[in-house]
Amino acid sequence: MIPVCHIDDLPEGEAIRIDTAPPIAVFNADGDFYAIDDTCTHQDASLSDGWLEGCLIECPLHAAAFDVRTGVPTCLPARKPVRTHQITVVDGMIYVSPAVEEGAVA
Repeated sequence: MIPVCHIDDLPEGEAIRIDTAPPIAVFNADGDFYAIDDTCTHQDASLSDGWLEGCLIECPLHAAAFDVRTGVPTCLPARKPVRTHQITVVDGMIYVSPAVEEGAVA
């Protein structure tokens, strides 16, 4: 598990980027925390720099949108989903457990 931040340091409607490989974006969507790959599948743009409305994050480059709960794109131009990652909160601290990449050796 990777420590992200304390829950008080990630206000509702905000995101934080974790510089992992690949980068991960963690969102506070209406008080619930979600983590997805930070890079839009349409073109190389940081989703943590986008606009979060409810559980939808809009890419700042071409307005593709993704559901942060599932990683599924909700409109064009994105067609491929982004990976989701497990979030755990322990004693007010947010942790992310990165999903294993396909083809990676554990």
